[in-house]
Amino acid sequence: MIAKPPHIAIPEPTSTDPAYNQRALPQYIRAVEAAGGIAVPILLQQEPTVQEELLASCSAILLPGSPADVDPGRYGQKKADETAAKDMPREEADNRLLNDAFAQGKPIFGICYGLQSLNVWKRGSLVQHIPSGEGLVNHSPGREVKDAHLVVVTPGTILAEVVNEKELPVNSSHHQAVDAPGDSLRVTAVSKVDGVIEALEGVEPGHFVVAVQWHPERTFEQSAASRALFAKFLEAAQAWGMR
Repeated sequence: MIAKPPHIAIPEPTSTDPAYNQRALPQYIRAVEAAGGIAVPILLQQEPTVQEELLASCSAILLPGSPADVDPGRYGQKKADETAAKDMPREEADNRLLNDAFAQGKPIFGICYGLQSLNVWKRGSLVQHIPSGEGLVNHSPGREVKDAHLVVVTPGTILAEVVNEKELPVNSSHHQAVDAPGDSLRVTAVSKVDGVIEALEGVEPGHFVVAVQWHPERTFEQSAASRALFAKFLEAAQAWGMR
């Protein structure tokens, strides 16, 4: 029997900027499909019942980046001046997808905002704005910079197994980061120079939960590590679908 390609739920990055979605969402879809999956976009203006029907057909979820920031009220802070506006349709969709994934043990792959969304959902907190300036790491140099800085990968983690590197050059487009990791999440990579948390993963055995602060979908064609991340995620989705 030939296994069917796993369906992967991907919420639209934002409810407020169609141009951003048109630019960003296809990159996630291409990476998922190149790794052997079928992408299932979850449109943020769809009724919750429609989102849930689509989600029921999926074996895993991918939480993408976004120009929004997670509502800081959810982790007990007032909004800083530098913090972008929240996007409630995106937050509600992420919460719906995460509820389903954790209830059923579906694999989860978070990217940039998706990492932050996962962390807050797991009752962690965020640094609302990473300091920038001369002599500091630039964590948001722009989409075109492929190697923004190095991250140090924690040995013995899924991430370390997948990328097979102790240090990894990554792209970077974020101004927020994890402060306190959420429940049952551990740090798996930090920025080499300033220690900013760059990756998390779940600690529950048998449940694939991996999130990175950088954008492997943008470097899928150039980076073996990026391709390996998507391949491992799709492998976990395939295994879940065959249970």
